[in-house]
Amino acid sequence: MPEMTTRRNWRLHAVLLALWFVFSFGITFFARDLSGSFFSWPIAYWFAAQGSVLVFIGIVVTFAFFANRRSQETSLFHPAEYRQYTRSIHRRFFVFVAVLLCFLMALGLAEHWGLPRAWVAGIFLSVTLVLYAVIGVFARTADANEYYVAGRRIPSVYNGMATAADWMSAASFISLAGGLYSQGFSGSGAQPGGLAYVLGWTGGFCLVALLVAPYLRSMNLYTVPDFFLVRFGGHWPRRIAAWSAVLCSFTYVVAQLYGVGLITSRLTGVHFEIGILLALGGVLVCSFLGGMRAVTWTQVTQYVVIILAFLIPVSWLSYQQTGNPFAPLAYGQQLGKITDMERAFAVSAQEQEVVVIYARRAEEFQRKLQDVDASLAQERAELRRQLRVLGDSKAPDTLVQSTRKALAALPKDAVAAREMWSRGFQENADRAKALGGMASQTRAFAGDPDGSPAEQSAFTASRSNFLALMFCLMVGTAGLPHLLTRYYTTPGVAQARRSVAWSLVFIALLYLSAPALAVLVKYEVMAHLVGQPFDALPSWMLQWSRDPNLLAFSDVNSDGILQFAELRVGADLVMLASPDIGGLPYVVSVLVAAGGLAAALSTADGLLLTIGNALAHDMYFEGKSNKAEAMRRVMLSKFALLVVALMAAYAAAQRPAGILYLVSASFSLAGAAFVPAMVMGIFWKRTTRTGAVAGMLAGLGTTVYYMVVNFPLLRQWFGFSGEHLWFGIQPVSAGVFGVPVGLIVAFLVSLATSPESSEDGNWAPPLG
Repeated sequence: MPEMTTRRNWRLHAVLLALWFVFSFGITFFARDLSGSFFSWPIAYWFAAQGSVLVFIGIVVTFAFFANRRSQETSLFHPAEYRQYTRSIHRRFFVFVAVLLCFLMALGLAEHWGLPRAWVAGIFLSVTLVLYAVIGVFARTADANEYYVAGRRIPSVYNGMATAADWMSAASFISLAGGLYSQGFSGSGAQPGGLAYVLGWTGGFCLVALLVAPYLRSMNLYTVPDFFLVRFGGHWPRRIAAWSAVLCSFTYVVAQLYGVGLITSRLTGVHFEIGILLALGGVLVCSFLGGMRAVTWTQVTQYVVIILAFLIPVSWLSYQQTGNPFAPLAYGQQLGKITDMERAFAVSAQEQEVVVIYARRAEEFQRKLQDVDASLAQERAELRRQLRVLGDSKAPDTLVQSTRKALAALPKDAVAAREMWSRGFQENADRAKALGGMASQTRAFAGDPDGSPAEQSAFTASRSNFLALMFCLMVGTAGLPHLLTRYYTTPGVAQARRSVAWSLVFIALLYLSAPALAVLVKYEVMAHLVGQPFDALPSWMLQWSRDPNLLAFSDVNSDGILQFAELRVGADLVMLASPDIGGLPYVVSVLVAAGGLAAALSTADGLLLTIGNALAHDMYFEGKSNKAEAMRRVMLSKFALLVVALMAAYAAAQRPAGILYLVSASFSLAGAAFVPAMVMGIFWKRTTRTGAVAGMLAGLGTTVYYMVVNFPLLRQWFGFSGEHLWFGIQPVSAGVFGVPVGLIVAFLVSLATSPESSEDGNWAPPLG
């Protein structure tokens, strides 16, 4: 009987994994060949933006349903007491949602009656941050079981909600819709993006449900590195896992704190660095005092703020443009209109004029780069000559001052000049293309498989990079320690399976709406802004253009009319400015900012907790379990969390690479470091400690090496030259090499070595 059950479980796994593969990699690979439409959507676009996501939800729900029917487990809690506990949580949750909605309406009325905007923003942000802090204070604990895994009593629906908040970071909330706005279906050229993020960040939960989460939960662990100790024994597997957790989580948390600084500085007017420190206080109160117990309930409240902040603007824009507030069902009709406008812009004489000017500017930068020293000396001499002429002719002070500013703005040396002019060349060369260098919204992949050799090469590179990025995001999802730890908090394995399903449902509410927001904002820009006189542009454009990284526009061809190529919309603007674009009250803008802040804080909470636990629980105490040492372990985890938080805040204040890039890089690191050894360790009894260590080091080393040798700043530091890309894959997808290398090395070394411990020799796969 057990053998038959195992066979049925393997058959269920095989069928569901086959469906996952077909509706992710299979549909995507042939996306360019899928013609026709699904209602108003091009069929390939619909599958990538919605259809595959719905299939992923079906896969996870189906697995939870059938696996839970076959499993029998004893609850950690008395059923009647746990039902009463769950009912009390339901009551508190619905009261919180009702109070939040009433609070929003009251602030809206106060704004309508004349309350200053600064007060509206200050009150809302203060109330939400105080709420998070109060939860942290009331949930404070020094008990190891509560601090690390919230007592293992979180109901699946609320753990799913907390996981969704933990998952939907600043990248998802702030940058995803903006990335889809500029990158369309698949990005432009060799730069992957677009719907790869939607597919990768949802499809990865199929791997979490089928291959990882239930099995780890059945082992009653505290952290992900605990698995490597229990499974393989010895010190090195756990230590490598702990350091890997710190590496990928630190990269991830820097991106979140960067988003926190961006939102706080925009909303309150404080400096970017001060904004990071203010919000960091909210993070530390929750994670420092109460650990996973406080973080869980804080993330549940933050999810409500996040989803309201996202759905209200996109629903309003959808209603304005289509008459239907359900944006994921309605925005398809705008895709055809956008495609028609893209074609019109491509042949417009005014747009072509702007493109030619950008091309001329790019050529000028290229000319300067041919001899940087001579060009810099020539420009400096010319500006000094102009100053002398202006002084001799007693020119107006404004003209003299502008010339002095131009002289002061020149690069100080040849190195700075090369960096500045290279950046200027790239920016102008990118915009010297149709649509200002942006990808077509619905076209799957750049280039043309039936065109010239260059177009065929571009198509192959675009599709390969899209698939590679999607692979890294999916596999990385199954390896992120802060995500997997969330499933340790449920009462049992069955609840863990349900929790993964709830997580994906709650996440999909935003991920199905993000493409809709991108399309609706693009239609608004193309239909209602392009072609308008510069002096008739809406006031919100002037406000947001104060930061050229978010919004920039200029009359390049001096005709007084805004052309599409003259407008550059930053990825972070699309979501943050959506209430202004839709003409919503300012309180909704504050809600959006609070949602972005909640998204960044919720993820930062989980990441900092993971790092602190890895340093204290997994590396310093290495699992010692007597009561006194357990309390000291919790205190050291808190101290490590504080130190790492300050280090991450400093790194974020340096304004590193974009949020999406940093987050995507952490997925490659997590996938290569954890997934091969972890999945093989769960399902293959023959995996040895030496094989796991070799696989982790080989996979992580390959990934880090590929990122380092292809990162522009590091290449400059180390003096690398020439092309270092393998098969044209961009460094953000380095995990596509690290994961198979780690898998192959772990397999071969395990075959070549014998089990080193009783843990290796007597291992049986846990009941997941």
